Amino acid sequence: MKKITSLSLVFSLLFLASCQPAQEKSGGTVTGAKDTTTAHQDIKPAESGYADVNGLKMYYEVYGKGKPLVLLHGSFMTIPLNWSHIIPLLAKDRKVIVAEMQGHGRTRDIGRDMSYESMADDVSGLLKHLKADSADILGYSMGGGIAFQLAVRHPEQVRRLLILSGAYAHDGWWPDVEASFAAINADMFKGSPIQKQYDSLGNDPAHFPEFVKKVMSMDLKPYDWSAAVKKIKAPIFFALGDADGIRYEHALELFRAKGGGKMGDLHGLPQSRLAILPGTTHIGMMYRTDLLIPMINDFLDSDLNAPPPTF
Repeated sequence: MKKITSLSLVFSLLFLASCQPAQEKSGGTVTGAKDTTTAHQDIKPAESGYADVNGLKMYYEVYGKGKPLVLLHGSFMTIPLNWSHIIPLLAKDRKVIVAEMQGHGRTRDIGRDMSYESMADDVSGLLKHLKADSADILGYSMGGGIAFQLAVRHPEQVRRLLILSGAYAHDGWWPDVEASFAAINADMFKGSPIQKQYDSLGNDPAHFPEFVKKVMSMDLKPYDWSAAVKKIKAPIFFALGDADGIRYEHALELFRAKGGGKMGDLHGLPQSRLAILPGTTHIGMMYRTDLLIPMINDFLDSDLNAPPPTF
């Protein structure tokens, strides 16, 4: 019990750290901090509103022009908390669609359980609302699980899939991390930016404990989508940190199923990609824009059928 309690405290601190000012890192030096709770670094959405999907009034924002890329946030997050420092970097060359999931931010909760499957259906409905036939989908942590389910349940809407520190089975997490989930509760977030933004965006503060419990319920019951995920047709870019909560083997298993595990010079490059970022934690993943953004853009813009370079 002592071990799980300590891990829960660490997770609490990590969640709070994720809400601190966005930071650009270069060579281990943190520079350019800015408050992510109040601004999108001077970029304004071209469109925002609510989509009526599956009984939800789902809040969304749209930035930039070009091929659509949907960003799906992590547990307890909102658009500004998760994406404010990333949106300007990705919206330079593409249309970036961001939304807040059931019970998060400006999307009010409804009387249904939270699940990866239902949230994936909500994202599908949002794409239809926006008249987007298909899109690239990028999901972080909880958003990674939603992205996996979107590609399984609505494959025709997914062009390419990008998973940052996400899992497609409950044991994709390191065992001690998975064991700590049961101890996470609302008290850990008292006074944090997560709770403050929950209140400031119009939610009833009295329901915050229920919100935390409902979010964590998704990871307190076993799930395993391995068979379905390995059959996803869309190319997948899977990135995790070398000090992440996701097991390396979990990512490697999927990468091998998608054609990895061979020498590209002999067999050609697989359409899917794998990246393990050095010196990067689960929360730290969202601040490694110096590494992530070039890899994301290269994956989205590349000709996946092009042969490997020859000499």
